[in-house]
Amino acid sequence: MKIELSLSEGISLQIVAGANHDASYPTGKMQKGWVLFCDGQDLSEEAVGFGVPILKRGLQTVFPGEVELHPDAVNPQSKLTARYKLDLEEKIARPGSGSINNRLVYASKNMLAGMIRGLPVVRRLLTNTSNLLRSTFGWQTTYEPARYSTYVTLTYTVDAGACTILTELMRVDSIPDGITEIILMNEQGAHHFDLYQDAEGVMLHGDEIGCWNEVTAAHAAFMSSSKHISFSLPQVKGARLFLGRELIGSRLAWSGFGYTFPPSLNQFRYEVTIKRLP
Repeated sequence: MKIELSLSEGISLQIVAGANHDASYPTGKMQKGWVLFCDGQDLSEEAVGFGVPILKRGLQTVFPGEVELHPDAVNPQSKLTARYKLDLEEKIARPGSGSINNRLVYASKNMLAGMIRGLPVVRRLLTNTSNLLRSTFGWQTTYEPARYSTYVTLTYTVDAGACTILTELMRVDSIPDGITEIILMNEQGAHHFDLYQDAEGVMLHGDEIGCWNEVTAAHAAFMSSSKHISFSLPQVKGARLFLGRELIGSRLAWSGFGYTFPPSLNQFRYEVTIKRLP
């Protein structure tokens, strides 16, 4: 099923069940959420789109591989329920040899990824080290079925006039035991969205943005210097808001935000606002 919604001034949104928007990126196997179009061009690149759930089980991260879309019976053009099946995990593979199944490799990979995100001072050095290891051993990222799966249901309400997407986490499917963190991703392509600005006056461009830093401002936005379009999110009580941008060859090309919160949070809702810029 494909759902397309026109907003205003050449801006539109699209969500497709089972879509492989760009097979050139490893995340092509993941289920995307709302993809942003501007003047007919898909701006998502490697990014997963707006309103996509991810679960953490300790060190394990579980990604969505499928979604069931159910337009609202009363307001089919503005309200939609999405039931995501989270059943994929990130793996390292060698071309022609399949994925690597070595706990030490993944423990080292997870530790390196955590250090890259948590230690900005050495981030460039660690990223270069990661890229060197991948190049030396011919490693590639892939997403494969995990030994675990569950469902997360969201509802989206799109206001075409205001250019907003209200996302709400539904508790129809209870979060199972063992989940330590829920993440709701909101991202689009890094080639397009190269500027960051927040309510505290912070402005960052390109590599200055970093790959995973906490937002302290009341609201923050990513902007496209080429398309003159932006998307912004507010802080939400009970959650932490992070920003990031990664642009690495044909492997990573995303800019956006992630809300992280514990599974004990009873209700969660937020609104993405999209704007044309002067």
